[in-house]
Amino acid sequence: MSERDLFDVPDEVAYFNCAYYSPLLNESRRRLMESAAAKSHPWERTTASFFDDAETIRALASQLFGGDADGYAVMPAVSYGISTAARAVRSELAPGDRILVIAEEFPSNVLPWRRAAEATGAQIVTVPTPADGDWTRATLPMIDARTKVIAMSTCHWTNGAHIDLAPIAAAGRAHRSILVVDATQSLGAMPFAMAEIRPDFLVAAAYKWLLSPYGVALMYVSDRWRDAQPLEESWLARDNAYDFTALAEYSDTYLPGARRFDGGEKATASLPGAIAALEQIQAWGIERIARTLAGVNARIGARLAQLGFTLPPERLRCPHMFGAVVPAGAVTPAALVTELRSRKIYISQRGQSLRFAPHMHINDQDVEHLLDALTTLVA
Repeated sequence: MSERDLFDVPDEVAYFNCAYYSPLLNESRRRLMESAAAKSHPWERTTASFFDDAETIRALASQLFGGDADGYAVMPAVSYGISTAARAVRSELAPGDRILVIAEEFPSNVLPWRRAAEATGAQIVTVPTPADGDWTRATLPMIDARTKVIAMSTCHWTNGAHIDLAPIAAAGRAHRSILVVDATQSLGAMPFAMAEIRPDFLVAAAYKWLLSPYGVALMYVSDRWRDAQPLEESWLARDNAYDFTALAEYSDTYLPGARRFDGGEKATASLPGAIAALEQIQAWGIERIARTLAGVNARIGARLAQLGFTLPPERLRCPHMFGAVVPAGAVTPAALVTELRSRKIYISQRGQSLRFAPHMHINDQDVEHLLDALTTLVA
C-alpha cells in the first residue's frame, strides 16, 4: 500500500531515485521549518537545546538498527565518519598491512583509506568486480592474515548488488581484521544484523534511505574504539559542556560513549527533520519497508527481463534497489534516462547500470507509467 500522502510528490511524478536523494516527508519539512524559525527567537533557546536532538537520534537509531544508544555519533557526512574511523585505527596499521575495498566503491569509503595507507605504509587491495555478480564470494578469499581493515558496503551503490556481511565479518574476526561498514545504501530500507555482524564502525548518510535532510549522518562505534581520538575537538563533546559558566575550565574528559565523535555544532536545524524521518521508519518497520520495495522491484524487474535487460540474479539483489543493463543495440543508458525524465519518470545511471530505487511513496500508477515508457522506448 502506497504512503504517498506522507510525501509531497505530485501525481504526475514517478520518482524511482531514492538511492540518489530521497523525497522529504511532510512531517520532516514541517519540523525543519519550525526549527529554522526558532532561530528568530534565540532567547528561548536553552542549554538543553544544544544536546537534546542528538540524544533523541541516538535513542531512535539504537531501537531501529541495534547496538546501544551511547554507541551512536551524529555527524554531517559519511566522509566525516569514515575519516573518523581511519584516524581511530591508524595506529593499528603498519607497512605490509592490507586495507580491503571493493571495485568501484563510492569515494567516501576509499579516499580516507588512501590517506591512511600513505601515512602508514599499508596497502589498498581491491576486490575486482565479479563476473557472476557475487560480491560476497569474491571477497571472502581475499581476507587473510594481512588484512587489517575491511572497508565494505552493505550493497554496491551502483546497482544494489547484495553483499552478505555476516560471513565477511566472521572471516575478518578470524584474522583480527577491523570491519568498517558504509551502510548508506541500505540502512533503513533493509534489516541490518548488528548483533551478528558486529562492525567496528558503521556509517550511513541519512539523506537517502533514512529520508532525512541533507547534511545528517550516523555512525555506530563498537566498544573497542570509543576511547579513540576523534576527528575534531568539540567543546560540546566534553563532560562540562552542559555548564556554560564553566567552559573556560577546559576539560580533558569526554562525554561517554561515541559522543566524542559527533560533528561540531551538531545541534543544527536539520536534526528535527531527521528525527521525524526516523520516527516514521520506526512506525512502518524496516521489515515492512523491505517487503514493500521488494514487491515493487519484482514487478519492474520482471518487465525489464522481458525487454532484454540484464539483471543480477534475484538472490544477489537487495530488496529496495537494483541495477539493470540496457540490451545491446537499444537506446543508450544516458538517452533512456533523459527520455524517462521528459516523461517525469526519474531513475539514475551509475556505471553501466540503470538504477531503480523506489520508496513508500510509489503507487501502482507510478509503476505502470514506468513500465509503459520502458516498453515504448526499448521494445
